[in-house]
Amino acid sequence: MDFYYGLAQIVGVHTLLGLSAYIVLLTGQVSLAQAAFFGIGAYTAGMLTVLAGWHIVPALGAGAVVGATTACAVGFPALRVKGLMLVVATLAFGEGVRLFFFNFDYQVAKGGIKVGPLGGEGFRQIRYFPEHGWTTGEVMVFIWAFVLVAMAALWWFDRSRYGAVLRAVGEDELAAQSVGVNLTAVKVSAMTVGGAVAGLGGGIYAHYTTHIEHSNFNVLVATFALAYPIVGGLSNVFGTLAAVIFVQVFLIEGLRDLGDWRNLLFGALIILAMNLRPHGLFGRRRA
Repeated sequence: MDFYYGLAQIVGVHTLLGLSAYIVLLTGQVSLAQAAFFGIGAYTAGMLTVLAGWHIVPALGAGAVVGATTACAVGFPALRVKGLMLVVATLAFGEGVRLFFFNFDYQVAKGGIKVGPLGGEGFRQIRYFPEHGWTTGEVMVFIWAFVLVAMAALWWFDRSRYGAVLRAVGEDELAAQSVGVNLTAVKVSAMTVGGAVAGLGGGIYAHYTTHIEHSNFNVLVATFALAYPIVGGLSNVFGTLAAVIFVQVFLIEGLRDLGDWRNLLFGALIILAMNLRPHGLFGRRRA
């Protein structure tokens, strides 16, 4: 049973990662910085529970806040460009953050050993769950409580005036601007919310894996973040969840016995899904 609980944990964390890109994509922007915000939240929350002795809930909140603040700061200069240039700019930022963690060394003595991030060797000893006697099932429930809150919040955002503005900017920036919409404010706010969700997901990821390192937050993770809402469709948040289940449960776990052949089939099945459902698994929202 622990295997299925563990799989549900992976699906939950990747759902948060996908949702962080979902709200940015609503504005028509393609960002590859989500892995960076994910990593920032992971290191922030991990350091607070391990080095400062915080309870995990406020530590996750701090990771979300730092992720959101970073996303807001990055959003103002990055969102001045569009299309391919935005992809390149956010990719460069993500790689910069990854290399920062590769060189980040901050350890303190605790319980006779040194704990904390150690550059390329990563950040070990993030053992909040086992140290407090949490079972795999309890961790799964804890993760999904945050996932459901995030999904409910984004679902509500999407159906509010704010969501209508996001979609208006994504559909036609010129038309949105002509009716008084501040494009920069809308795009930066979406990036900020996405950074908060990614930071939250990163903090949870750090604690259920117990060990993180710079390679956990590379461009492949950023690509997954984009792939989930694109494959699932931008009609609602449930499309992202469906895409995560499709990718993580069916493609990655279900085809595990195929070994290296799975890598060849992975891209082919994604392309097939996009051709059969070009607007995503949940299709396009109807007015």
